[in-house]
Amino acid sequence: MPRASRRTALLAIPAAALLALIPSTASAYPNPGTVTGATVVHDPTMIRTSAGKYLLYATGGGLAERSSTDRTAFTAGRDAFTTKPSWWSSYATEAWAPDISYHGGKYLMYYAVSTFGSNKSAIGLAGSTTGEPGSWTDYGTVYTSTTSSDYNAIDPNLFVDGDGKWWLSFGSWWSGIKMIQINPSTGKQIATNTKRYSLAARPTGTKAVEAPYVVKRGSHYYLFASYDTCCAGTSSTYKVKVGRATSVTGPYYDKNGVAMTNNGGTPVLESHGRYIGPGGQSIMNDVDGDLIVYHYYDGQDNGTPKLGVNLLDWSSGWPVAY
Repeated sequence: MPRASRRTALLAIPAAALLALIPSTASAYPNPGTVTGATVVHDPTMIRTSAGKYLLYATGGGLAERSSTDRTAFTAGRDAFTTKPSWWSSYATEAWAPDISYHGGKYLMYYAVSTFGSNKSAIGLAGSTTGEPGSWTDYGTVYTSTTSSDYNAIDPNLFVDGDGKWWLSFGSWWSGIKMIQINPSTGKQIATNTKRYSLAARPTGTKAVEAPYVVKRGSHYYLFASYDTCCAGTSSTYKVKVGRATSVTGPYYDKNGVAMTNNGGTPVLESHGRYIGPGGQSIMNDVDGDLIVYHYYDGQDNGTPKLGVNLLDWSSGWPVAY
């Protein structure tokens, strides 16, 4: 990982100058920090336990697990689910894009079950007291979409606001990124607000926006999303962009004032060198700051999807990876 001294140096840069560091060309993007071991992943989500252990889950099978004690060397573990929940068979045989968090003394994991390119999809929820593989209890479906829906129920991300309200963002292609309010008692949509909010879309040209992740820093909410083509090895054009809002349900705008519902988004990471198509991102707060955790396709290893981790600096009012 980048060393703390580098982070300290960046924090000393005036905000206006740091804002200018937001890359305008792909060659300006930072390389991921050093990770070793079991780093072949897709759509990673990571959390640090109270004991200091890093648990990472990713797309594949029953949600593949990796772990680390130092955020550098990762070891492959078992899948989250020893037995795949029976309801999955109505949508697919594998789970995608998990989202792990910790609330009320329990680890929660939202995830998607679907097939590539289809919007017959479902978001599921599971809970665990340890977060370890094999310990998860599945709670069934949270939200679904069908082939007649104008949205896709995949790529879930839970956001818990400071006022105790829970929100779930999700979505892929079709009409873009959506959000619903969640009942903290059940982890499923709240009965008193069944509205489906629109956060980001690409109404002209490609519909390719997915993998939302929402955080709040200062007075703003930030929506990260993956744009363009995933899952094509070295031909992937995936990239991470961000917008911000003063309300969790939007509207979100990029640095240039373009709405994320109208093709907007400020770049955070793009392809550069051997690091092709970064995306499938999640944001994690750690002891040394915020991390962006993502996958990229290794141009020096036949396009194998691998784990990328960078620190984020927020002092300009926009996230800058370093």
